Amino acid sequence: MFPGDFAARQPDHPAVIMAGTGAMVTYAELDAEANRLSHVLRSARLQPGDHVALCLENSARFLPVIWGCHYAGLYYTAMSSRLTTEEMAYIIEDCGAQAFITSMHKAGQAAELADQMPAVKVRLMIDGTIDGFDPYEATLAEQPPTPLDEDRVEGQDMLYSSGTTGRPKGVKVPLPGAPLGEGADGVTGLAQLLFGADETTRYLSPAPLYHAAPLRFCRAVHRVGGTVVVMEHFDPEQYLAMVQEHRITFSQVVPTMFIRLLKLPEEVRARYDVSSLRAVVHAAAPCPVEVKARMIEWFGPIIHEYYAGTEGNGFVYCNSDDWLAHRGTVGKALVGVVHIVGDDGEEVPTGESGTVYFEGEAAATFEYHNDAEKTAGSRDPKGRGWSTLGDVGYVDEDGFLYLTDRKAYMIITGGVNVYPQEAENVLALHPKVHDVAVFGVPNEDFGEEVKAVVEPASMAQAGPELERELIAYCKEHLADVKCPRSVDFRPELPRHPTGKLYKRLLKDEYWAASGRTI
Repeated sequence: MFPGDFAARQPDHPAVIMAGTGAMVTYAELDAEANRLSHVLRSARLQPGDHVALCLENSARFLPVIWGCHYAGLYYTAMSSRLTTEEMAYIIEDCGAQAFITSMHKAGQAAELADQMPAVKVRLMIDGTIDGFDPYEATLAEQPPTPLDEDRVEGQDMLYSSGTTGRPKGVKVPLPGAPLGEGADGVTGLAQLLFGADETTRYLSPAPLYHAAPLRFCRAVHRVGGTVVVMEHFDPEQYLAMVQEHRITFSQVVPTMFIRLLKLPEEVRARYDVSSLRAVVHAAAPCPVEVKARMIEWFGPIIHEYYAGTEGNGFVYCNSDDWLAHRGTVGKALVGVVHIVGDDGEEVPTGESGTVYFEGEAAATFEYHNDAEKTAGSRDPKGRGWSTLGDVGYVDEDGFLYLTDRKAYMIITGGVNVYPQEAENVLALHPKVHDVAVFGVPNEDFGEEVKAVVEPASMAQAGPELERELIAYCKEHLADVKCPRSVDFRPELPRHPTGKLYKRLLKDEYWAASGRTI
């Protein structure tokens, strides 16, 4: 199924509602806009398998744009609206985008990008325009609201993760090749099977839509004919208000949102009726056991958890009942078979920790675009066709998976993955920096925050002034979420004579000092 099926059956049914403003897009309007955009892209000679990049804030246009690219059978890369111009230019070039869609909200960066994307032949701007961009609304109005005059095929997202050089890399899976509406969309199947998604679903999306989970869950809800309610940004009380106002049945969050909800005064929490909720799903970061237990007590046994990645190589799932019986678990594998592998490449006994690998049809179908080294590093070195996200964990006697570590040094702050190599690469170039290590340290609200430890060129320069200078310097090159919130100074960083930085020693020291374990 796809939105066009429901546009014919229930044209006036809400497909998208913006929380707060109440702006609504019906299925008929969603399908018509997606059709018009697909005509624009095809008239520019973009063919199935070609690429579109977009950078948009959460708005009523976001999902129609996604579906327009999907209708045209294209790869589409949704970029974070928090990226710097330098980061955006890299992704646009790296993915080979021939079209770029943005909004007036990003006009300043769009102007800076205008001369940095020579291969981009379609440049559209929503809610206004600047030199070098065509107005989205007027451009679409010139095209028919009817489907392309061809046999349409499924498109596919290609979202970006980190590469071995610190640069982000696109996670690319083959195009489905199936007729539009007939593709095997795993997220849709899981949403139906596990969370009861159907035409009556009212799904609340509180996170940025450019992230993998929000994007794919919203797409899944549209594939079953439900309604997506989109928050411009997460606010804990507004979240509860939207659940009550729209009688939300289904939502996907990150643990940081649970923490913020629980920090609301009891009288505020009690003010809102959340009894309509049938499933609340969380992922993206470890959830403290106490936090999850309190959420189950509040919302009821409707809290679900999964462990998976943008790569789509496996899917581990846990409902509330199983979690209460196995506190701390992320669940059992529903897609793929989990193998726990030791440093020698052999599977370890039950209860022992090792690298988590997935075996299955999807395990080795993805690749990291333009990064053969990272792709190879994700594969089982013994050639068994398994792949890993780089996490460490163990399986108990009942077959439940527990994660005991995370991807090597990846920082998860507020549910957002931050790869410290990017900040290290920037800070290492500062003339007052001799050496630098960036890693995650505990943060009560966000789980982790970004910390930099710097060996300055001269210890005489170390202090608050240099700290402010380095943070500002980093923010000139990277999105602020990737930059350190604080900088400490040391006369020497722990390095092996071969040059290897013992970052784990530094990280362990900070976590031990906090009284928390990694």
